[in-house]
Amino acid sequence: MRGDGRGVDELRPVSIEPGWAANAEGSCLISFGRTRVLCAASVEEQVPAWRQASGKGWVTGEYAMLPRSTHTRTSRERDGLRGRTQEIQRLIGRALRSVTDLDALGPRTVTVDCDVLQADGGTRTAAVTGGWVALFLACRRLAEEGRVPRNPVGEGVAAVSVGLVEGRSLLDLAYREDVSAQVDLNVVASASGGIVEVQGTAEGDPFRRAELDALLDLALSGIQRLARLQQAAVNGESQAP
Repeated sequence: MRGDGRGVDELRPVSIEPGWAANAEGSCLISFGRTRVLCAASVEEQVPAWRQASGKGWVTGEYAMLPRSTHTRTSRERDGLRGRTQEIQRLIGRALRSVTDLDALGPRTVTVDCDVLQADGGTRTAAVTGGWVALFLACRRLAEEGRVPRNPVGEGVAAVSVGLVEGRSLLDLAYREDVSAQVDLNVVASASGGIVEVQGTAEGDPFRRAELDALLDLALSGIQRLARLQQAAVNGESQAP
């Protein structure tokens, strides 16, 4: 058992509450244990200048941590984004575009803002997972209003962390596990198991291929459970992993 009583292959309690931001075309509050992220999707009837001739749409993500989402105050990024923030924003955008038909979206942009209200590890994975829900709801609304022929968002995409902590492979690391991990991976994958991105680092000794394979299997099993929670959230059903 882990410090919070979970088994090695258990997610933290996950909840997805759609419709949290009433003014956004699509939104949700997603919680992974004590990590909470507000995800809101906004639709604009334009695309970046470099995209205009293509006739295709664009999906992008923005990410921010509120000043007291962490144990000590984090300053707002008023003078430019930190490298970590830029990297996470790009990750969110890549993940969401991987399951979106940009031709069907047409010449409009959907920006998914992911604001961390409280951080206890896994903020980027929660942002991707909740970001998909916000994006799906926004694009479903476009289809219902007849602005697109169908919902351009296909299957779900979700993300989860895994790591080696004291020699054990663990799913969905909380902050205390994350900071003590010998190996830390963030895995993004589609509901059907297609891998979108793997971010992995050995914090000390190199790790072996067999350990990587075991961590990927663990992550993909967690993402399958997250995909079911996402689908239940957008369908207004009870969420049971």
